[in-house]
Amino acid sequence: MNNYWCIPPRENAEFVAAMEDILDIYEKPYTPSLLVVCMDKKPYQCLGETREPLPMRPGDTRKTDSEYIRKGTCSIFIFTEPLRGFRYSYVRERRAALDWAEEIKYFLTECYPDNQKLILVMDNLNTHVIGSLYKRYPTQEARGYAERLEVHYTPRHGSWLNIAEIELNVMTRQCLARRLNSISTIEQELVAWEQMRNEEYGKVTWRFTTPQARTKLVSLYPKFGESGK
Repeated sequence: MNNYWCIPPRENAEFVAAMEDILDIYEKPYTPSLLVVCMDKKPYQCLGETREPLPMRPGDTRKTDSEYIRKGTCSIFIFTEPLRGFRYSYVRERRAALDWAEEIKYFLTECYPDNQKLILVMDNLNTHVIGSLYKRYPTQEARGYAERLEVHYTPRHGSWLNIAEIELNVMTRQCLARRLNSISTIEQELVAWEQMRNEEYGKVTWRFTTPQARTKLVSLYPKFGESGK
């Protein structure tokens, strides 16, 4: 049996530079005027039942048939502010550039309308770029959104550095680890889950720092001789 990991390249300067940038951001104190928000997404497959599950009984679990019906796929977006314990999630049929741009607009205008600048941490998928805003909105509007974002990308093979991935794992365990047969059903479940998490102020405390990385992940750092070459 294989265990699959996200394995970073050895002695890779680009990976180290991006990693230390993200780690330094996570060490910043909570600053209302310049909040740190992490964004990620995950694919999800809608599944239906071929037979009605047997209801739970005292002392017994709910019985679900192993056979299912494929109902299509979708993409779940999440934005999370780990130091405040706030998150916003939404489900879309696709994860294209226009979908990302529309989520960014909602994120800026509805979730954070009063913040002039936000730090946004996310992976470097080719649709997660400022140019996607220009594909969806007129130039002046797109530029307005872009000017409010300070974007920092996690390195390739470094998705574990995105706190939003941790939040997606929580979402999966608490909300999505069962069969949901339509996007509308997923939306309803996500709204309930999101409200619960926000009311609980579910936070993520990140403890891994740049000095620790330089010791524990030393194989990722380029090696230099005495001459520094």
